[in-house]
Amino acid sequence: MPLREQSRQIYKTMRGKTVDMHKLVKENEMTPAVGNMNINARGDELGPGGRIVKTREQTHKTLAPQQIVRNNKEQVITEKESVQKLRKAKNDSN
Repeated sequence: MPLREQSRQIYKTMRGKTVDMHKLVKENEMTPAVGNMNINARGDELGPGGRIVKTREQTHKTLAPQQIVRNNKEQVITEKESVQKLRKAKNDSN
């Protein structure tokens, strides 16, 4: 799945310097993130010594099916609730 190009985000600081956020992100995407999540700025999972254990593409492939199932379950629940409401409305009118 190709990643789409992000629009350039160029900001001007209070002192008049320009900062290209897209360039800054690209330069630092392999830098480990600060905190206890063990990922780099790109989203890759890191193991001991800062080596990449799982790329972000692999992570997204494993998470995407779970999110779809969760969304389908929510839709089924809402459909059941709507059917129950319709039945209740019919019974109340009779």
